[in-house]
Amino acid sequence: MAPLITREEALELGEIEDHGEIEALVERAWRVRLERFADSTDMCSLVNAKSGGCAEDCGFCAQSRFAEADTPMHAMMDPAQVLEHALAAEAAGAHRFCMVTQGQGLSKRDFEKYLEGVRLVSEHTNLKRCASIGHISSARAAALKEAGIQRVHHNVETAASYYHEVTTTVRYEGRLRTIQAVREAGLETCVGGILNLGETREQRVEMAFELAAIDPTSVPINLLNPRPGTKFGDRELIDPWEAVKWVAIFRLILPEALFRLCGGRVENLGELQTLAVKAGLNGVMMGNFLTTLGAEPEEDRTMFEMHGLNVARQPDNAEHPRPDNRSGWLSGETPDVVGALLDDPRRPAAGERAGTSDRDDDPPPASAPGELKVRLWDPSTQLRYRAKRRAPVAGWGD
Repeated sequence: MAPLITREEALELGEIEDHGEIEALVERAWRVRLERFADSTDMCSLVNAKSGGCAEDCGFCAQSRFAEADTPMHAMMDPAQVLEHALAAEAAGAHRFCMVTQGQGLSKRDFEKYLEGVRLVSEHTNLKRCASIGHISSARAAALKEAGIQRVHHNVETAASYYHEVTTTVRYEGRLRTIQAVREAGLETCVGGILNLGETREQRVEMAFELAAIDPTSVPINLLNPRPGTKFGDRELIDPWEAVKWVAIFRLILPEALFRLCGGRVENLGELQTLAVKAGLNGVMMGNFLTTLGAEPEEDRTMFEMHGLNVARQPDNAEHPRPDNRSGWLSGETPDVVGALLDDPRRPAAGERAGTSDRDDDPPPASAPGELKVRLWDPSTQLRYRAKRRAPVAGWGD
């Protein structure tokens, strides 16, 4: 991926602090975004399919067994539970759905369970499917593709020169090998990192250019949301104007990537989230994150619509390329997918109880015409929280 600015220019832009100059930088990044993606968007949602008790020592993560932090704890979800989350994401207007698990790999049993969940999402939703399961081999990458995965997420987290401060148990080179295995399997790559881990501005530029060399389809950027009990739990939130500035700089360094903000954007950006969209975003992670809450999907859609961007979900979203993946453009007006579902004559009449059906395309049950009900997975019945009061001593910074 050819950056539009040099490292030296990126470093100079990184020193900008005047809000007016940052707004001018945002306008430049906005033009780049429109030139390459027009009004298309790429809105994501995720499910934390296996949570807590991770053996790695990543300093930002409350799920690490080294962190003295409360965290959601549950084993691998049943495939049906994963599907329920996907249906909720689809109803909220997401274009794609990522199934995430903690740790750097899955047992054979959990992997087979995971693949079955992927198949259900492929068969019963119109969502694009993404996986995030840590390190994977070429064989597992091929199995993910066969089950219906289209894109695999695996972050580098930070610049190579700062990586040793983030984790001592997960090798940077191993991350690159996983990314290569994903690419060799013919899958799209989703590779990003986290800002405000204590890295210098020079290291932020370093990470951006390392990502440009990797050339992923998608680049998710997280803003550290300090979790008490983690290595970085006592850091201050990043200044929102500083965050917006770096969104714009990353857009200029990664002009062809699908660029999105994920974890920490609500806490760090506040009212400047809308300006961050204009700084070059293709989308955001809608709904909740792995262990923290996000914004309401309606609020996220509104942020993009304010800039004239199209957030509607396409009926062939899972089968054919949208402009969001750099593969082609759809023509014609955007259909009202939800409206069509509400008007479907196969929906139960008012007061009628929906029965079971073998049809894959039957709509969810509804209680009255003009009303659509989606059965959501209830975390209160599935999650348990555990305080890790005796966390082992990590090798952070050694």
